[in-house]
Amino acid sequence: MNEQIRAREVRLVGPEGEQVGIVPLERALQLAADVDLDLVEVAPMARPPVCKLMDFGKFKYESALKAREARRNQQQTVIKEMKLRPKIDPHDYETKKGHVVRFLKAGDKVKVTIMFRGREQSRPELGYRLLRRLESEISELGYVEAAPKQDGRNMIMVLAPHRATKAAAVARGAGPRERETGAAEAPPAEAAGPAGTTGE
Repeated sequence: MNEQIRAREVRLVGPEGEQVGIVPLERALQLAADVDLDLVEVAPMARPPVCKLMDFGKFKYESALKAREARRNQQQTVIKEMKLRPKIDPHDYETKKGHVVRFLKAGDKVKVTIMFRGREQSRPELGYRLLRRLESEISELGYVEAAPKQDGRNMIMVLAPHRATKAAAVARGAGPRERETGAAEAPPAEAAGPAGTTGE
């Protein structure tokens, strides 16, 4: 910028973007001083380098504002996790479905995990039917982003909020929230594993 520029001549661009042409550096600096602006090198690798007349302080301030606004509008995805058993009690199912609904309304994705134990592993269709039931019951709020698939003793499906659902969450200030996480999260009650499920 200004006297820090080392080129002998520059391709000069005016404050409104107009092309002035190739001029000696001294002439460009004089033009900048005449209009009380800075001479800023915007394309140093060009031959000759391209310089523009601008208010550099104002430029930095506006750039910082734009960057701050971009960060504010950046959508971050939070993935929650909900664990169910294939023979889950109806009341527990409704409770956990309520959590899924709440997560989707907040603009979060939900990783739904069906946990098989013992002989349940030979009945994957039970988990599949449960996931399909959940999918149909939350269809107004979200959709299946990752179809059900077996992963060892678990069957996993990922639900994502519809664009309108996420937009409503952002408008309410409910989401998108704090951070992006590759690890699934669960509410505190889930930490010790599913409660109230039936045996095998």
